[in-house]
Amino acid sequence: MINRQLLEPQSIVVIGGSNNVHKPGGSIVRNLISGGYKGTLRIVNPKEEEVQGIKAFNDVKDLPPTELAILVVAARFCPDYVELLAKEKGTRAFIIISAGFGEETKAGAELEQRILDTCEQYGAALIGPNCIGLLNRNHHSVFTLPIPNLHPTGADFISGSGATAVFILESAVIKGLQFNSVWSIGNGKQIGIEDVLQYMDEHFNPDTDSKVKLLYIENIANPDKLLFHASNLIKKGCRIAAIKAGSSESGSRAASSHTGAIASSDSAVEALFRKAGIVRCFSREELTTVGCIFTLPALNGKNFAIVTHAGGPGVMLTDALSKGGLNVPHIEGPDADELKTKLFPGSSVANPIDFLATGTAEQLGTIIDYCENKFDDIDAIAVIYGTPGLTQLYEAYDVLDRKIRECKKPVFPVLPSLHTAGAEVADFLTKGHVNFSDEVTLATALSQIMRTPKPAPPEVQLYGIDITQLHKIILGIKENGYVPPQTVRDILSCAGIPLVPEMVSTSKEELTAFAQKVGFPVVAKVVGPVHKSDVGGVALNIRTPEHLSLEFDRMMQIQDATAVMVQKMIKGTELFIGAKYEPRFGHVVLCGLGGIFVEVLKDVSSGLAPLSYGEAYSMIHSLRGYKILKGTRGQKGINEQKYAEIIVRLSTLLRFATEIKEIDLNPLLADADNVVAVDARILIEKD
Repeated sequence: MINRQLLEPQSIVVIGGSNNVHKPGGSIVRNLISGGYKGTLRIVNPKEEEVQGIKAFNDVKDLPPTELAILVVAARFCPDYVELLAKEKGTRAFIIISAGFGEETKAGAELEQRILDTCEQYGAALIGPNCIGLLNRNHHSVFTLPIPNLHPTGADFISGSGATAVFILESAVIKGLQFNSVWSIGNGKQIGIEDVLQYMDEHFNPDTDSKVKLLYIENIANPDKLLFHASNLIKKGCRIAAIKAGSSESGSRAASSHTGAIASSDSAVEALFRKAGIVRCFSREELTTVGCIFTLPALNGKNFAIVTHAGGPGVMLTDALSKGGLNVPHIEGPDADELKTKLFPGSSVANPIDFLATGTAEQLGTIIDYCENKFDDIDAIAVIYGTPGLTQLYEAYDVLDRKIRECKKPVFPVLPSLHTAGAEVADFLTKGHVNFSDEVTLATALSQIMRTPKPAPPEVQLYGIDITQLHKIILGIKENGYVPPQTVRDILSCAGIPLVPEMVSTSKEELTAFAQKVGFPVVAKVVGPVHKSDVGGVALNIRTPEHLSLEFDRMMQIQDATAVMVQKMIKGTELFIGAKYEPRFGHVVLCGLGGIFVEVLKDVSSGLAPLSYGEAYSMIHSLRGYKILKGTRGQKGINEQKYAEIIVRLSTLLRFATEIKEIDLNPLLADADNVVAVDARILIEKD
């Protein structure tokens, strides 16, 4: 519950406010005063008559009615304070800074529950406990520093960790990133990250509200809620980036299949962010860099002009942009020749545009004008401009300030001299600009933004999936576990997924007749063991009935063997598609290179079922091995459209079959014409 009293309180009381600004109770009062809070500020402190120039109340019972209470006292006192304030003083919003609740002990969790029950009873909003507070343009109810510049177009930042929020703010402030609000939710007993996004979505005003949202998440309590409101905000014109910490614990899962070994909570997070259109970040620097990029005009295209008076950083930025899928095109022609005449001898305009260490502020402005108005194939401009300490940079940065305001193309300032030209950089930032002091970090963040797809459509397209037949098949399965090969084929057929011709039998004669019918060569595989290759249960390129007979006899001797499968031998690039049901998230679908490479390289992308074609293509394109799929060294690429179609169809089938807990198509064989499933496993678990 987020209400007016929390966001725009006409009166605030700090319970535990003090004169010691080196403690939370004192620093939060200092920040409220220095932040220019315009309402009535009250303090409760039993030992002080005056706190930082404000008359103190010694007892909370003496308070007049107050809208927002900030508690900075021991946890054991908080429930009684909340009850008294809500019941007798009309307080309808609480920010509890104090720790020692459910994050520590069972007794602390009980105190926390008492506070929540009281807030729910009186319809009060609750931030925390165990947080640094709430910061917006109405009140600075945080006890920490730094306090960033606040502006309506600045970023809204929501953090599940108070300490991490401080470090992220530190990273942001030195880049010039401004904020509209900072939410530290702490334990999130009532208001979590999803709830803040919901409020921002449901109350969004495109004319007045910030369109940049940054998230630091430690726990996704409600994935559907996060997906729904983040997607809505992005569709309304917002841009969202997030860090999800604590996503690497996949080692505890038993590797019962390829998918079971690879799928993890991190896969689910990746899939959720992809579907929502959230740019995923992995560090504080990356998050704040992406946030700075979000404040600039959107990048429409991939072609950069790099303007620099230092060759090395220009080369590094070129390499980093190219590695991330962006371009630094060669610049030539009459306009380029004309520009070169306006620069000192020895300058290069080929891109990077290097106008030498002796280049002037006037030349910088001229180069930017050419990139903006004459070089039509340039979509964005990166300006790298520092100093070895020989000259001041105020004039150059004034030119850069003016050109950023004039240009329709985004201009990315890379001002690396934070120490030598600290005063000039600070002056540049006070004009409302941001600074990317490291060119490679900028390129990495840009690449991550460009790779992030738009939010997926919420509608489920059936794509011809036979849902009625699917439910009949699953209803007929009586036992949990991996289903027989014929049932696998029946389930996949419901989605129209192409399958290689095969037969499973315990009869050597039947299998030989089948092989002769489809034509040699064939493949033989043992049925029963989960990992066939590990037990010698796969034989390729069988060309005669005699060879097939020998392999049949050998495989039936393998432990746990129940039958032998024979398939028509086909060739192609080995691909992989799998899915695993993750509680709260649903089915996480994985794709990548197949065969043994799926476990060796673990080069997989993930998406959340059901998937759109846009999501499927995004997954395929984000694979490190995508160049192999495109075709390399004279070999034709695979039929990418067919691969995406199978991913989409499988994900849609899973949407209607939560009983399928794992599914593994490995390998699929692909060429320029077709993609065919060769081997598959399905794990069914009914409640």
